[in-house]
Amino acid sequence: MRPFAWVETSAEIRELYSHDWTEDLRFLPDAVALPSTVEELQQTLAYAYEHDIPIVPAGGRTGLSGGMLPVKGGWVISMEKLNRILHIDTQNLYAVVQTGVITQHLQEAVEAVGLFYPPDPSSRGSCTIGGNIAHNAGGVRAVKYGTTREYVLGLEAFLPDGRPIRTGAATLKNSTGYNLTQLLVGSEGTLAVIHTAILKLLPRPQYVRTLLLGFPDARSAVEAVVAILQNGILPTAIEFMERDAVLFGEAYLGEKLYPGTEKFGGLLLVEVDGNHLESLESDCFRIEEIAMERGAMQSWFAQTAEERERLWRLRRSLGIAVKSSGPYKEEDTVVPRTVLPELLDYVKALGRRYGFRSVCYGHVGDGNLHVNILRENLSEKVWREEVPQAVEELFRFVISKGGAISGEHGIGWVQRRYMPLQFSSEEIELMRQLKRVFDPKNLLNPGKLLPD
Repeated sequence: MRPFAWVETSAEIRELYSHDWTEDLRFLPDAVALPSTVEELQQTLAYAYEHDIPIVPAGGRTGLSGGMLPVKGGWVISMEKLNRILHIDTQNLYAVVQTGVITQHLQEAVEAVGLFYPPDPSSRGSCTIGGNIAHNAGGVRAVKYGTTREYVLGLEAFLPDGRPIRTGAATLKNSTGYNLTQLLVGSEGTLAVIHTAILKLLPRPQYVRTLLLGFPDARSAVEAVVAILQNGILPTAIEFMERDAVLFGEAYLGEKLYPGTEKFGGLLLVEVDGNHLESLESDCFRIEEIAMERGAMQSWFAQTAEERERLWRLRRSLGIAVKSSGPYKEEDTVVPRTVLPELLDYVKALGRRYGFRSVCYGHVGDGNLHVNILRENLSEKVWREEVPQAVEELFRFVISKGGAISGEHGIGWVQRRYMPLQFSSEEIELMRQLKRVFDPKNLLNPGKLLPD
C-alpha cells in the first residue's frame, strides 16, 4: 500500500528511475516519490526516516558518476515537480528557484530581463539546478565565470528526518557562522535534500564572438590554451575536442561541422563575451594569431547566431554521442592547465598498454579533460578488472600533478573507491563524521561519495 498519492511503486516507474547517464548501471528502487509541493517533500522524508527507508534525491538524472543510483534500494525522491522560478530580483541581481528547475529554463528566464546565469553544463537542457548544486557543476563557461559554487548565495533544505534548515542569505557578502551553504554544494545529496536556492546573477553581456581553431594534433591544441591565457585574454570558454570526438558528434547529429575538420587531430572552440564589440573582435584576432603561432592550421569564425549554435550543438552532443556508441567509462580529470599536454599523452599511453581506445574532450580552459574509455571489443575480464586498474593509474598521475579525480561530475557511486588516492584516512574520517551529524541513520543517498 502506498503511504502517499505521490509515491509510485509500478515496475515501469521504478525502472525509469533506476539509472542516470552513468555507463550502463541500473539499480531498482523500491518506490519513487514525486512530490509537487515542499510540504509533500517534507512529509515524505519524515515518513521514510521513521520507517528507516533509504532516500535518494534525483534531479534531471543526467549525472555521470552514479550520484542518484539507488544502490541500496529505498525510495528515489524526484524533485522534477518542484520546478518553479519563485523570484527574479532585477535590482539586487539574484533569483530564488526551486531545485527542480531545468538549468536552461532559468538561463532563458533571466536573459529575458537582461540578466545572466553563467553556469552552463553541456546537459543544460535536461539537468536541474538541484543536480548542479549537488555536484558543483561546471560547464563550458567556468574558465571565466567559475562553477555553480560561485553562484549559490543561500539554500533551503530538509534534513533526512524532514526538519528544515536555511543557509546563507540574499547578499553578496556574508561572514556569519560556518558556511553551511558551501558545505551542501557538492555534497551529492548525502547531507540534506535541497528544495530552494538563492542564486547570484550578473548583467548579461551584450556581445559574443565564437571561433574554431584546427590543429594538426591534439597535443598542440591543448598546448595553445596556456599561451592564449598568458596573453591577458580571458575567454568565456575554451573547449577541446580531439578528432575522434568530433567524428562521434557529427555521426550522432547527422551533420558536418565544417568541411575538412576531420583532417585535424585537435580542435579548440573558443568564445569571448563582453560589452565592447571592437575589443571582442580584437581579442578574437589575437587568439587566432596566438593559435597560428602555436601550430594551428585553420580557423573558422561563426558569422551568424545559427552558425554559432551549430558549433555549440556539436560540442554539447559529445557526451551523449559517445554514450550511444556502446559501453564506456567517462573519467572527469582536472589538472593545472600546464599539465594538460602531459595528461593527454599519459591517457593515450595507458590505452596502448591496456588495449583500449579513448576519446578525449573537455573544458581545457580550466584544466578539465573528460577521458572516455570505450569498451568496444574488450573482454569482460579486461573491462571489469584491468580497465579499473588503468583508471587508478590515471588518477594517481592526476593527483601527483596537483589535480583531482573529479572536476565537475562528482564522486557518486563509481568513483568513491578512488577517494583514498586523494585523501588520507584522517580526512575521510572527518567527512564521515560530518555525514553522521547530518544523517545519523545513514539513510540519505547511502553508498555514495565516501568509500566503504
